[in-house]
Amino acid sequence: QVQLVESGGGLVQAGDSLRLSCAVSGRAFSRYFMGWFRQAPGKEREFVAAVNWSGGDTYYADSVKGRFTISRDTAKNTVYLQVNTLKPEDTAVYFCAAALRSIGRYTNVRETYEYAYWGQGTQVTVSS
Repeated sequence: QVQLVESGGGLVQAGDSLRLSCAVSGRAFSRYFMGWFRQAPGKEREFVAAVNWSGGDTYYADSVKGRFTISRDTAKNTVYLQVNTLKPEDTAVYFCAAALRSIGRYTNVRETYEYAYWGQGTQVTVSS
């Protein structure tokens, strides 16, 4: 069984930064692609960022491109999301997700159905 545990959320002011972490346990981490999603109250869960197994390929939602950075440390079985220049509209619960395979030709890393395992989420609240 795979377990994902997020941490690093909090209450911050607009313009601040945070680093979210997602620790993965239970199976070989190195061949997963990993993603971050977020869900604000009353809204659907939306894609934020994804990274392939090597960390060499990254994907971002347009709304966070240039402000957020996804990375992974295979030795620590951890994926990170550095979030900079936070805005009130970034307020949401941030979820880490794992797909038990590499990215294929028809993989859409932006879709929730591509991911088999999810963490419990970490709250990020940005005040104006």
